[in-house]
Amino acid sequence: MEREGIFAGDDPFRIARDWLAEAEAGELNDPNAAALATVDPAGLPNVRMVLLKDITDTGFWFYTNYESAKGQEIAATGKAAMVLHWKSLRRQVRVRGDVVKEDGPEADTYFASRSLKSRLGAWASRQSRPLESRTKLMAEVAKVTSRKGTNPDRPPFWGGFRIVPLEIEFWADGAFRLHDRFVWRRETHENAWEIQRLSP
Repeated sequence: MEREGIFAGDDPFRIARDWLAEAEAGELNDPNAAALATVDPAGLPNVRMVLLKDITDTGFWFYTNYESAKGQEIAATGKAAMVLHWKSLRRQVRVRGDVVKEDGPEADTYFASRSLKSRLGAWASRQSRPLESRTKLMAEVAKVTSRKGTNPDRPPFWGGFRIVPLEIEFWADGAFRLHDRFVWRRETHENAWEIQRLSP
């Protein structure tokens, strides 16, 4: 199968990293912004923007409050989908698969790398749950600051998730809406990838 240029190679994780690196060089804001989709107990989809923090040979990593809506939906289903879209490159990457909770050393290291205010905010915010007012939130931040000081540890309810893809699709804009699309699919994480070109 002919897969020249930006689609070349048999490792979809490497291709995704290469595309992200190109986006980081040209995208104005948050080149790692990704739309994350989950499903609630009634089967109704939810989608929101998150920041993708890493693409490794084992998956696509992001961090969040485990007690948030997305955290609870992932815990219930063990599955999620994600799309990265770069307007400057006119490309996108779609990912679907199983989700693994990552609350070990990687999560500790990433949490420690965040700004102090972001770390304190993670402790203070009851993400996705009703909030009486911003004043109430800022009061909680002040309480957490006095309690946790300048080196807060990672909250037990906050950490990483890794999407382990069963499907990765690469899309690039084409003239006259004749876009280029290639999808990597596998039945299980142990299977080899099958690569297929899709109609635009």
